[in-house]
Amino acid sequence: MTKSNLTRRGLLGTGAATGAGLAMPTLFTGAAWAASDTGFTNAPQGDSVTLGFNVPQSGPYADEGADELRAFELAVEHLNGEGDGGMMQTFSSQKLDGTGILGKKVKYVTGDTQTKSDAARASAKSMIEKDGAIMISGGSSSGVAVAVQGLCQEAGVIFMAGLTHSNDTTGKDKKANGFRHFFNAYMSAAALAPVLEKLYGKDRKAYHLTADYTWGWTQEESIAAATEAMGWQTVEKVRTPLAATDFSSYIAPVLNSGADVLILNHYGGNMVNSLTNAVQFGLREKQANGKQFEIVVPLYSELMARGAGKNIAGIVGSQNWDWKLEDKMGDRYKGTKAFVKSFGTKYGFPPSQAAQTCYAQTLLYADAVSRAGSFNPCAVVEALQGFEFDGLGNGPTLYRAEDHQCFKDVVVVRGKENPENEFDLVEIVEVTPAAQVTYPPDHPMFAGGALGKCNPGA
Repeated sequence: MTKSNLTRRGLLGTGAATGAGLAMPTLFTGAAWAASDTGFTNAPQGDSVTLGFNVPQSGPYADEGADELRAFELAVEHLNGEGDGGMMQTFSSQKLDGTGILGKKVKYVTGDTQTKSDAARASAKSMIEKDGAIMISGGSSSGVAVAVQGLCQEAGVIFMAGLTHSNDTTGKDKKANGFRHFFNAYMSAAALAPVLEKLYGKDRKAYHLTADYTWGWTQEESIAAATEAMGWQTVEKVRTPLAATDFSSYIAPVLNSGADVLILNHYGGNMVNSLTNAVQFGLREKQANGKQFEIVVPLYSELMARGAGKNIAGIVGSQNWDWKLEDKMGDRYKGTKAFVKSFGTKYGFPPSQAAQTCYAQTLLYADAVSRAGSFNPCAVVEALQGFEFDGLGNGPTLYRAEDHQCFKDVVVVRGKENPENEFDLVEIVEVTPAAQVTYPPDHPMFAGGALGKCNPGA
């Protein structure tokens, strides 16, 4: 994809570099950063470098956290020259050679976010101050991501976000030291709306149940705006506590609301429980307004589908990535094939979108350091801003300079009616091109915050 095409589609920000093939951002390398190679937080002094992987090992998103840790461990093995190299071989940059990062062996520490912002900040703070972590990654909650991203900005380390889908992460709460590979709520809505219109028509009445924190709020706002634009009416929006496990009291009012679609803005264990309750109340068999009642889950994963079991059949949603992309469009997703092979060989089952995101973020950080020739966080920021790449499983991708958001294809999925096994519960309905989900940096849903300047810390 050429620079002119990317610019025309709104994918490239100002200042993106030109060049044949995938453009690289202009950056200072090697000697240009050498003078400041010790004047930043946790500058590596020995023959190793420590990364901090902060994931939910308890709480409603623990299943996602477990798969993130598997991916982080695999990424470290590949960076250190162990295993088959995975997506290092398909990654367009080709700067990673299995000798660690800048010749330093990669080590890591882990923490439990508990899917709580305070716990996540405390865990990340300990990694930075006690363990010397120079980069923090992970998390499966946008509340956690926003909190930890803010901490990393203050501390002078890089934050490579894990699963965070709120518009706010690269909107009003964006930070110069933070980067998000995962897609966001706006992108889900932009990809889903045409599919929902095709499947269910323009004349629908939607009832929203929404997790009461930053992700839920922006997911609700995004999907409501996109569906209302195509003719749907929003009849009710109800917030639910993140700690809720039984949603029966929230499902019952839906029956008499006049709605014919229930939109579950829930993730992880919350979604598994709310969908189960909705099915128990008979919503899947209900007729409303002369139409078959439908349930939509704007964001879900293979892990959640496994938890929901047969209840996921026919449920439409979106994903950042799916392991079955290896069967789509020839070499466009060749990185997916390599990653699925590596992950499957090590763990015996295919990876989730959580795993792919965290693996990709680890490689992207290591590659940025390698291209910059320095661990200085400001060198890393410079290397990642406006960086175009391919081969990490999502097709051609851009890390936009203005907000540090990745732009790439979005996967629309639906639960299979007759799955062959527990790892094949979801089918890909459509792969929405990046151009369709791209928005300007000053879009109203992302307004209110400034990226600011990189902080190198000490």
